[in-house]
Order: sequence, then structure tokens, then C-alpha cells
Amino acid sequence: MSNVQEVLPASEFLKKNLGISEIPLEAYLNYGYALLAIAGADGEVSEAEFNWLVNHQRLAGAPEEVIAKYKAFEYKNADLGNLLSKITVDVPTWSKSRSLLYHAIQMARVDHYATEEREAVKKAAKLLKVEDDIALALERLIETEEAVTALRKALLQTEVLA
Repeated sequence: MSNVQEVLPASEFLKKNLGISEIPLEAYLNYGYALLAIAGADGEVSEAEFNWLVNHQRLAGAPEEVIAKYKAFEYKNADLGNLLSKITVDVPTWSKSRSLLYHAIQMARVDHYATEEREAVKKAAKLLKVEDDIALALERLIETEEAVTALRKALLQTEVLA
């Protein structure tokens, strides 16, 4: 990688959804690493979870050189606290802990939200210092978003009953 101190303009996705206008290359790298560490806390990151991460990070504007490093990352031995300290953006009120937990839940739910993954998310919430009520609210938000997406697909006839 060229220079991890390099700051890049944020993608339209980050601008629209989080108000972030620029992000350091190092933050992209460590955000993905942190998601791998959280999703992998149950022992494995499935192919579907990894693909979710890659697609999400591309949407967020992560350069391909950063995404390529995710595959080799040893998430089982990751220090989440150390990774968190390397994630900064230009919005001082942005909660990286809540954002990470939100995205980790989405990533874990992509294939099958197993009991082990739920426990890993609870553990991650504690490590990230996200209160239980906020963690539960984030989980319910994702369930609501999934339901709204399913409703939109049904109404626009992009998904029909089998």
C-alpha cells in the first residue's frame, strides 16, 4: 500500500449516510479488519460474510489495494481495541463503535445469524462499549430495514412468492 496516512474523499454513500466527507486510507483498512474480527469471533468468516464486507467497503469507497488486504488478515488474533484506535473520520460526533456494531450485525446476518454469531455480536458490543439497549436497537433497525427492502421488492414486483 502506498501511504496509510493518505486521506481520500469519501464516497457518495458515506457522504449521504454518515456525513463523512473524507477518510484516511488507514481507517478504511482498519474498519474492514475490525468487521472481520467481530464477524469472525464465532470462529469463521463465511464466504457470504466476506463478500458482504468487500461489497460494503467498495460502496464506502475503499480502494482495491485496501480490499485486497482483507483476505490475508488474521482476524482470529486481532486486537479490536488496537484496530479501533486507528479508525478516524472528519466527523467528530460519528460513533465508530455503533457503526461497527451495526455493520457487523449486517455482515453476520448475510448467511445465517447463528447463535454463535449472536453471542459474538453481544461480546463485540461489550468490547465496543455499546450499551445493551443501543445494541438491541441496532439489531431491530436492521430487521426493519430488511423488512422494508422485502416490501419494496414485493411492491415493485422484483420478488414474488414461489
